[in-house]
Amino acid sequence: MTIKLFTIPNILTLANLACGFTAISFTLLEKDLEMALLFIIIAAVFDFFDGFAARLLKSFSLLGKELDSLADMVSFGIAPSAIVMVMFMEMDSQLAPLAVIIALFSALRLAKFNIDENQTSEFIGLPTPANALFFASIGWMYQNDLIFVTPNQWSLAIMTVVMATALIYNIKMFALKFKSYAIKDNYVRYSFLLGSLITLIIWQISALPLIIMAYICISVFSNLICKMKQ
Repeated sequence: MTIKLFTIPNILTLANLACGFTAISFTLLEKDLEMALLFIIIAAVFDFFDGFAARLLKSFSLLGKELDSLADMVSFGIAPSAIVMVMFMEMDSQLAPLAVIIALFSALRLAKFNIDENQTSEFIGLPTPANALFFASIGWMYQNDLIFVTPNQWSLAIMTVVMATALIYNIKMFALKFKSYAIKDNYVRYSFLLGSLITLIIWQISALPLIIMAYICISVFSNLICKMKQ
């Protein structure tokens, strides 16, 4: 059996990985969290379009699935872990090793996703791209003094543990995957996207942590409603 390596979806996935590597390089070598955020955002765009291209071209493969997780581990597992470590170091904190929990739990999250058949239309646990965007934007805001309440080592430690735990926590979270485009079938998705767009227009990059937190809250609230209806 011939295995095709350089399909369009796989090339997009490799672009995601390249952006993740670049984000890590800027983080560790230059301590430049602004460029790290930029490349994590670009990686997330490639991560979205590789799946979109696979569905459009009907180019699904086991290789593509495994490659996607490997790329995500770099861009959305190791990269945010490096960002948090640099933040701890800039605070002269002894808690810097705690940052590794993001990489460890991201690995568990991605490995679980590959074998979990219940995550085709929704996620179980916080998706790694959302977690990476959260910490990358927090890092950028911290480095540019744009956070209203400047985090200290303890608040950063709490955020690290809570968000990392959310990666592997057994809670359903909606995915931005549309089986149809009818409003009645995608009310939550359309509402979230519209709210996110408005928030981004108003607060720009500073809105990213709020959007991620809103995503988590909406998912938790939707789960509670579903349980109450049962």
